[in-house]
Amino acid sequence: MLYGIVAAATALLLAAVLAALLRVPALRLGLIDRRQRQRRVPLFGGAAVALATCLVSAAGDWTGVAPLGDGIEVLLVAGGAVAALGLVADVWRLKARFLVVGTAVAAAFVAPYGDTGPVAAAVGVAWITFVALAFRALDHADGVAGTVGVVTAFGVAACVAVEVMDGLVVLLSVLAAALTGFLMHNWPPARVALGACGSLFAGFLLAAAAVIARAGHDPVVGTGVLFALTAVAGADVLLVVVSRRLAGRPLLRAAPDHLAHRLRRLGLTPQGVSVLLGVAAFAAVLVGVLVHGGWVGARAVLWVAGVAAVVPLGLLRVSVYGPPRARGRRRAQGARPREARSREVRPASRPAPVYGPRRQPEASAGHPEFGVRRATPSVSPQVNAGLRVRNG
Repeated sequence: MLYGIVAAATALLLAAVLAALLRVPALRLGLIDRRQRQRRVPLFGGAAVALATCLVSAAGDWTGVAPLGDGIEVLLVAGGAVAALGLVADVWRLKARFLVVGTAVAAAFVAPYGDTGPVAAAVGVAWITFVALAFRALDHADGVAGTVGVVTAFGVAACVAVEVMDGLVVLLSVLAAALTGFLMHNWPPARVALGACGSLFAGFLLAAAAVIARAGHDPVVGTGVLFALTAVAGADVLLVVVSRRLAGRPLLRAAPDHLAHRLRRLGLTPQGVSVLLGVAAFAAVLVGVLVHGGWVGARAVLWVAGVAAVVPLGLLRVSVYGPPRARGRRRAQGARPREARSREVRPASRPAPVYGPRRQPEASAGHPEFGVRRATPSVSPQVNAGLRVRNG
């Protein structure tokens, strides 16, 4: 008990110090995540969480004060490998398929084949991979991934405590403390983010511990418990997938369409979004713990499933993709395409001058050709008088 308190306090302080120290090199290397209003947030907070968790847990196991056990040591090593994979993704921007394959391979090493059988263990590997990637998706808003991770860690630790797995309880307690220390810098407005390193690491350990805790129990009830423990992350993935499919957008293209983004569009503050999602995670995790311990019936999970399905469908009505482009509006209104408009004869910028009919010269009176009167030239009066005298 005393070691658990000391380990948790050490992990909290170590994670807080490492997050503050690693923030500077992340900014200098340009390893940042651009949040709303183009705010730059460095990505090495996850490295601080992974280092604090692994160092404190390994120190307890090495000194013999809190031995983890063979299975838990393998879990810690696999989690460290997933964290390293996430760190590579933060630095070099790996594609999503490499993260999926790497996380699935690590999950295959920690699946409880002896207690569940190969088929159920394969489902558990898929579930661990899904939860790890879902936690990575939660890291798109300040304070959300850390808050949900802390609540989930305490809930999974309670389930593990029911199964009397002391080493795994210590590991989850240290993880929860490390995430709490990270939240000291990630609470809105965040100064550091988990990145793929920390989010994959936390999601992997939480999902794997939950699968190990449910090994050997009823698989149907176990599925409900696992879903309740990670309901918020699953609802976020469901919302994003359905929203992007309906909008015709690629599934892997980043966009502000997650739970936190839509709640912000409804008027909630960043702190309010973190608190609300933390409360939702606490309610779902509490149901999962009560069902796992046998204190309530398995049908209680149906309430969690109903809320996790209705809320994303309701949030689909919140507009997050912005107005359509002008070209799309013109085509929607039936405008002619650009090719047809280019063949049109456009009027000149200045109208061409209009010339009237050419002016005809005046003809002389009695002329046989023209038959019209010609203007008589003007003669002075003196010349007219001289002509009369000569003709006289």
